[in-house]
Amino acid sequence: MDERLRQKLSKLPVSPGVYFHKNKSGEIIYVGKAAVLKNRVRQYFQKSHKDTKTEALVAEIYDTDWIVVDTEMDALFLESEMIKRYMPKWNILLRDDKTVSYVRISMQDEIPYVSFTRTPMDDKAVYIGPFYGKLVVEKALRTLRRIFPYYDKPYTGKKTLNTDLKLTPGIEIGNCTPKDYKRNLRKLIRYLEGDREKLLKELEKTMYDEASKGNYELAAEARNQLFGLKELKKKIVFSDKEFLDISSDQALSDLQKILGLEKPPRRIEGYDISHQSGTNTVASMVVFINGTATRSEYRKFKIRSSKNDDLKSMVEVITRRLKHAEWDFPDLIILDGGINQVNVVLPLVEPYHIPVIGRDKSGNHSHNAHVNLIIPGKLSNRRASGARQREDECRPPVATGRPDTARDRHLLELSPGSHVARLIARIDEESHRFAITYHSLLKRKNMLK
Repeated sequence: MDERLRQKLSKLPVSPGVYFHKNKSGEIIYVGKAAVLKNRVRQYFQKSHKDTKTEALVAEIYDTDWIVVDTEMDALFLESEMIKRYMPKWNILLRDDKTVSYVRISMQDEIPYVSFTRTPMDDKAVYIGPFYGKLVVEKALRTLRRIFPYYDKPYTGKKTLNTDLKLTPGIEIGNCTPKDYKRNLRKLIRYLEGDREKLLKELEKTMYDEASKGNYELAAEARNQLFGLKELKKKIVFSDKEFLDISSDQALSDLQKILGLEKPPRRIEGYDISHQSGTNTVASMVVFINGTATRSEYRKFKIRSSKNDDLKSMVEVITRRLKHAEWDFPDLIILDGGINQVNVVLPLVEPYHIPVIGRDKSGNHSHNAHVNLIIPGKLSNRRASGARQREDECRPPVATGRPDTARDRHLLELSPGSHVARLIARIDEESHRFAITYHSLLKRKNMLK
């Protein structure tokens, strides 16, 4: 370790967070989480025995950056998202597959149970993850189980010690119905997926509504869950992703510069259209808040107007989305497509002052696909590292019904390894996955008719 890096690491905070090891070219080669950043990061450079792979990683480290979060649990979620975004080579080389886990909830069963698995399957169960630290998730679930009791094994109907400890819903002794149990499990899923603030507000409303109707048992249940989650928040086992310091996210900072925004985009929405020869046409809306996927905000749309016209489908989904004022409006929209997609959407979002860009990659949705951004307007002095502006301006053909020839378009080529390219590829990959999943679901349903 040279003196430059030594001085930088002396400023490591005694806080939870996520750290990024980089090589000489600035490429992120490893992402890790820490309960205490200062202790964890320094361990890499101590003269203790390390295995051969770790020694090779340390030899390649030229620089280290980090993002501070509130809790170790937040670090767990952020680490998972950043690994999916950057796909660092040393995470793949060093990772023990046994440490990668998903929370699985078998909602398709009459009486579901909660478990962990390494491999998600297409079995209609709910999977949350992946997580790269099973112990932290298990600890959080143990705490949440006191608020939302659940079974951790297939239901047998027999009373157990967990029944007496009130860690199960008590169906086996008549304390709860399967229907009520599933209702509470959906709350647990929402909490795990990040929909915490809305859940708290809904529980408070339920508490007062049921009390006013004289349903005091339901009111008491909502009250206990509300107070339990509020106490949990005080302990900061989970804290809201809204409070992440996004100024440390290089990708968001670069996007701000490229687009000339007043601040880094906090909420980004990605859209994709999926169909098969015009059948089962659907659209996806994925949401990234502060650079991380927020699945509780995802939405899917069954396209009504056009079955085999991606432009008309994109117009429909954006029009329908903008009618939902109860959903927070985005700071940026990213479309799966090029000039024509941007062209038809711009008139829809301009009254709301929402920036929109397109990702043109000629159908390649892979993580390493070359990233070309279609950006409206002039790009003077809007540069980011890893970006190259093409000299030619994109003046697209007019989309049907959308006269827009006077507008300027720029094609900005991004290096596949740049921070912005990684983030946009991650959003595009997720929107494509979500659209394909919904399309496949409709396809299976129609085959069974």
